[in-house]
Amino acid sequence: MKSTNQKPRPRVLVTGGTGKLGKVCVADLQAHGYDVFVVDTVAADKSVPHMVADLADFGQTLDALSSVGQEIYAGVAAQAFDAVVHLAAIPTPRMVPDAHIFQNNIMSTYNVFEAARRLGIRNVIWASSETTLGEPFDEAAPYAPVDEDYPLRAKSAYALAKVLMEDMARQFCYQTPDMKLIGLRFSNVMEPADYAKFPAYNDDPKERMWNMWAYIDARDGAQAIRKAVEWPATGMHAFIIANADTVMSKSSTDLMAEVFPTVEVRKKLGRHETLLSIEKARRELGYEPEYSWRDAKTSATTKPASRARKA
Repeated sequence: MKSTNQKPRPRVLVTGGTGKLGKVCVADLQAHGYDVFVVDTVAADKSVPHMVADLADFGQTLDALSSVGQEIYAGVAAQAFDAVVHLAAIPTPRMVPDAHIFQNNIMSTYNVFEAARRLGIRNVIWASSETTLGEPFDEAAPYAPVDEDYPLRAKSAYALAKVLMEDMARQFCYQTPDMKLIGLRFSNVMEPADYAKFPAYNDDPKERMWNMWAYIDARDGAQAIRKAVEWPATGMHAFIIANADTVMSKSSTDLMAEVFPTVEVRKKLGRHETLLSIEKARRELGYEPEYSWRDAKTSATTKPASRARKA
């Protein structure tokens, strides 16, 4: 007789699961033993349980986070998800008018936080952004490598919403001390197909100075999300999530000297070391980038680069 005491697979709801990072996140979570449910404004692949909903509407958000149990787990009473990964948003500044970006992104995030709190979901990971750090960077940048102690400086409506989300998360954790709200400040998300254009960046280092030549491979972004879901903690925490290297062939030291000569460099840099520091994510989450554009052929076949890579 088969045992009926098998531990259920952890359940994670992913908003924005059809997006560039979202679809990779979904695949990564599934590959690591999670049951995943996607909520987005467009339908996901038929192989992935999903709901089409507008998260800027609180009623739809509450329904999505609370009423999907029976649809996914036939015959099982609806229960709260073990975690929520909130990636849904208008993804970049000036895609639409500023007021719409701000209203959509801030309200959808509030709705996800509040619905999770009411439903007893205490593990929420959401997409913050490197834009909270003052992008586009210029000579007024305080120092490099940029880390989590760097002053938050919003230069767009998109960035302002992200900055306020982090403050909002702190207040949610004040109201509900057993909540875990982790904001992952993702760098510019890239897929292997994007790497073909990287060599051209060497023609003009100023073309990518706006984020200090950083990027995040979507697969490494997905790894960071999973590590954040699994990290035992409470309270609000923010982490910069970038790859270990830059998008450039020129050394990081030479790039800073050429493009940001007056900006303080606070450490001796590895040859291509990222200028958006990932040391906190490494130390606390156990995050370690596995992919690099420098191994484009390897990346294209989805085989990881050496875990010991230290750009």
